[in-house]
Amino acid sequence: MNAGTRLGLYGLGVVVAFGGAFGIAGATVPDSAAAAWTEGSELNEHVPENMESTSAAMNTVNGLALGADGFVLSPIGAPAVPGQPGKMSFQIQDAAGTAVTRYTTAHEKDLHLIVARSDGSEFRHVHPTLDQTTGTWSTPWEWTHAGNYRVFADFTPAGAEALTLTRTVEVAGDVAPVAQEPSRVDQVDGFSVSVDGELVAGTPSGLTISVARDGEPVTTVEPYLGAFGHLVALREGDLAYVHAHAEGQEPRAGDTAGPNIGFTAQAPTAGRYLLYLDFQVDGQVHTAQFVLDAAHGDITDSPSESHTEGH
Repeated sequence: MNAGTRLGLYGLGVVVAFGGAFGIAGATVPDSAAAAWTEGSELNEHVPENMESTSAAMNTVNGLALGADGFVLSPIGAPAVPGQPGKMSFQIQDAAGTAVTRYTTAHEKDLHLIVARSDGSEFRHVHPTLDQTTGTWSTPWEWTHAGNYRVFADFTPAGAEALTLTRTVEVAGDVAPVAQEPSRVDQVDGFSVSVDGELVAGTPSGLTISVARDGEPVTTVEPYLGAFGHLVALREGDLAYVHAHAEGQEPRAGDTAGPNIGFTAQAPTAGRYLLYLDFQVDGQVHTAQFVLDAAHGDITDSPSESHTEGH
């Protein structure tokens, strides 16, 4: 069954992360820096699935804290230099310092890990494995380039609210920053993927993703992690993280979509945003990249102390 004609605005699970840099040696944040970083930044609210939240709630910027609601992301173990095979590992700990081992599944996984370099030139969305005996999450890992990276853990502890906690990692070596210029079309793995629509700060903005291959529209985009794609956006200047869902029904097994997939995104401020779209065709996940500038709106960033379900 092709669900493209009935999608409405379901289209994509939407993740919005806003980018900048905060470097640390080895993969841990100094206590003094962490305190300054997290002070006053209880910012991990998730936007409700029906996307009918108030403008203030939707404008909340998230993912600035390494701890929230009594949970903490532990220091992160990872290779120190590019080209060194190893693993990335960490724990989610409760207020007593005990590793959490029970989670509520969201988008088919208990935890989503997103890693991005501060200039937006490197991006990965992976799903580590939990060792139930130690409460340690781990995944094979090798850095491609040096630089400052932000690591986001997106999860829901059993019986608690959804959270996005974050640490930063500095990978040693020479760094050549990449300047990002506006771009609405990306060529990836034989696909031509484009985005249409405008971002306006403080206002829900309709965007449409179009997928083609060999000059022909692709109508076989498959559900991936419970949606027809996932979008991440990084804002130049700082880091924050918001996860939202577009409207419509969740796809069922065998449903497909395309070539056009619509969703709603909200930029909290004007500025440049680096967008990354994960989509699946023929069982393979591909990542397209775009750069959009958000025009000025009427709303500025505002923190929130509440959380709503969503991944």
